[in-house]
Amino acid sequence: MVDIRASVGMSEAVPVFRESAAGQSLPDWARERRPEIEALLRERGAVLFRGFDVASPEQFHDVALALTDALVDYVYRSTPRTGVSKQVYTATEYRADASIPFHNENAYQRRWPMRLLFCCLQPAASGGETPLAFIPNVTRRIAPEVIEEFGRRGVMYVRNYGHGVDLSWQTTFQTESREEVEAYCRTHDISWEWLPDDRLRTRQICPALARHPATGARLWFNQAHLFHVSSLGAKDAAMMRELFDEADLPRHSYFGDGGELPEAALAHIREAYDLEEIVMPWQQGDVMLLDNMLMAHARRPYTGKRTVLTAMGDLSNEADTRVQGR
Repeated sequence: MVDIRASVGMSEAVPVFRESAAGQSLPDWARERRPEIEALLRERGAVLFRGFDVASPEQFHDVALALTDALVDYVYRSTPRTGVSKQVYTATEYRADASIPFHNENAYQRRWPMRLLFCCLQPAASGGETPLAFIPNVTRRIAPEVIEEFGRRGVMYVRNYGHGVDLSWQTTFQTESREEVEAYCRTHDISWEWLPDDRLRTRQICPALARHPATGARLWFNQAHLFHVSSLGAKDAAMMRELFDEADLPRHSYFGDGGELPEAALAHIREAYDLEEIVMPWQQGDVMLLDNMLMAHARRPYTGKRTVLTAMGDLSNEADTRVQGR
């Protein structure tokens, strides 16, 4: 068996593969070496493939298929995206002058993709990096009393659709049918309430911690700090509270029992992510593979045109991953 570590930059924060056998495509190369790539992913949380000339959504789709067991659709969405190929999406269409805080993809749901892939077709003129944070280290930085309280009480995510401020329920659930929305919510243990003017409110309670099925590590795994209105910053959070009653905020988070989340604890959590930040500027054609439980990601503001695509694969098994209490 070829030792792929001989061809990877192991001294870097994220291992980087820079070349393949002459004439061999990245999907073929990765498929042959998938067990070694998986082992490295469990150890480091992310792997970057650079210089493989991935130049289209279709090529990226082939790479994603080679590195996952099954790709998944993006339903019950949290950010605006556009499908550009089968199960390949724009990474986000959130405004370019804003940052997106650290998060694990779909950690506000009961099940999430275990694998997350990004592909940079065009780097921004400036900025636009996708910072990473290694979740085992983030977890160690969060105070034990915060871990204990969140682990014991869980997190409630509240979303309101139809204000014209955040995603509509039609976009979030990828349907025009109320019956299909209700069926999805019923299946995923989400409570729902239809409101006047075609508005919808949902609530879902999820544990704040998860256990990695391969490593057995107990990890901080939720989006409480991202859904909470304070994530917008003091000025924008104050504006949102002026525009909406708390119950009508487009998105907000609480403890699972409905209690308010202490903003000091949320600031502490955000700091834990920031202290573990890893930044590697994008290069055209880059493909990055993340273990979505071991590595959180964010996005920095940027100028110019930026085209970064994403694909998700290998849904988690809730029974294998969620942790209640301590």
